[in-house]
Amino acid sequence: MSNPFAGRMAHELTEGWQVIARPNQRPPPGDWSIWMLLSGRGFGKTRVLSEMCNSWALSGLYKRISIVAATAADARDVMVEGESGILECAPDWCRPVYQSTRRRLEWPNGALAYLYSAEEPDRLRGPQHDAAVCDELGSWRDPSTWDMLQFGLRLGQHPKVVVATTPRQTRLIRELLAREGQDVVVTRGTTFENAPNLAPGFLSTIIRRYEGTRLGRQELYGEVLLDVPGALWKLDDIDKGRLTRAPDGLVRIVVGIDPAVSSHEGSDETGIIVAGKDHRGHAYILEDLSGKYAPDAWARAAISAYHGWRADRIVAEVNQGGALVEATLRMVDPDVPYVGVHASRGKFIRAEPVSSLYEQGRVHHCGYFPKLEDQMVSFTVDVDRGRHGSPDRCDSLVWSITELLVEQEKIRWAYEFLPAGGGVESRAAAGPCQICSGRAGIASCNKP
Repeated sequence: MSNPFAGRMAHELTEGWQVIARPNQRPPPGDWSIWMLLSGRGFGKTRVLSEMCNSWALSGLYKRISIVAATAADARDVMVEGESGILECAPDWCRPVYQSTRRRLEWPNGALAYLYSAEEPDRLRGPQHDAAVCDELGSWRDPSTWDMLQFGLRLGQHPKVVVATTPRQTRLIRELLAREGQDVVVTRGTTFENAPNLAPGFLSTIIRRYEGTRLGRQELYGEVLLDVPGALWKLDDIDKGRLTRAPDGLVRIVVGIDPAVSSHEGSDETGIIVAGKDHRGHAYILEDLSGKYAPDAWARAAISAYHGWRADRIVAEVNQGGALVEATLRMVDPDVPYVGVHASRGKFIRAEPVSSLYEQGRVHHCGYFPKLEDQMVSFTVDVDRGRHGSPDRCDSLVWSITELLVEQEKIRWAYEFLPAGGGVESRAAAGPCQICSGRAGIASCNKP
C-alpha cells in the first residue's frame, strides 16, 4: 500500500515551490509585516502571491486571507483561475474550492481567502483578516483601498501582507519604499530572470519595443522612475490635488480625443480623457479610456463616455484626421455635440498653460491613472516620439482642460483686465497672467 504522506514529501522535495523558486521569489527572513516585490513584467509575481496564499492556508496559522487585485476580473482571472493562479499552484491533496458567488476560496482544512477589487474599497470595511496579498498595487486607482485593508488586518499574532507590482511612482509605493528596513522588506527583480519560462516571441517583442527606453526601465527592470528633469508635470503636483472622487454638481464635462490615424499593431493609441469642472474653476480628471482602437471602436468608446458621464460635448484634435474625425463620430451618433480643434503650435507649448493649472492646484485626478501619469511626468520639450511613442493620453488631457479652463480663462482675462482700446501697457498694469500664474509677466506673455 502506498504511503500518501511519503508521496507528498517526495513531491515537496523535488518539485515543491521552495525547491524551484528563485531566491528572490522566496519569502525574506526576519520579522517583517509587509513584503513588497517590485519587478518587471513576466518576473513571476503572480506565482509568488499564489504560492504564499497556499502556503499560509496549509500552515494552519492563517485562517482568513484577503486577496486584493486592481479589478474584480483580475482577482478571479489572474489570481484564482490563471495559469499561475492559486488553483493551478495548489497541490492535489489540498486544493481549495472556488465559490464564485461568494467570492472566496475554501481549503480542506477550513482556511478561507476572500477576493476584493481595489475599485471597491468599501467592501473591505468590516471584514477581518490575518494575512493579505496585493496584486499590481501600482495600478490601484483608489488609494483608500490600501487603508481599508490595513484596518482589517487585526486577526492572529502577526498579520502579514505581500505586495507584488510592476513599480509606478505612486504616492503609496513611495511611502512603502520609505519604510524599507523598518517593517517593510523590498525585493527587486527583472523580466529577464524568468526568461526560461517566457515565450521567445514575448521577450523579443518587448525587448525590441522597450529596451533602452524610460518605460523599459520600469516595465522590464522594475525601477521606480523619478521625475524627469524638464518635464512639464511633477508627480507631487498631481498627488497634491488627487481625490478619490469628483464633487457633486460639476458645471461642465467634456470628452477629449486625440485620435490615432491607423489601427495596426504598431499604431499609436487613441487618447480619450473625460474631464469636468466645477463652479470654482477647478478641473477634475474623471476617466481615461485611451487605448488602441479601430476608428469605429474609439468613436463608440468616446460617445459611450459622453452619454455615461452626461457630458456637454466631445472635443477632438483634427490635425491628421480632418473632417473624417467628425464623420466617424457622426456615424455612431449623428447628434452628439462636437467641436474639432486644430493644433497650430507644438505639443509642449500647448501643454504649458495646463501644467500651470496643476501647479496652482486647480486640476484634480479622481483616482489613479498610471499610464496617463507616466506620460505626463515624462513630457519634455525634446521628448523622443520615435522611442517613447506619441503622448496621446497627455494630448487628449490637454485638449480637455484647454476646453474647460484655459480658453475660458482667456475670455475672462480679456474682459476683466483689458480696458477698451487697451494695449500692452494696460496689460502690464493688470498684473501677472492668469494662465501663466506669474511665470511670464503680462507684458511678455504671448497668449491673447
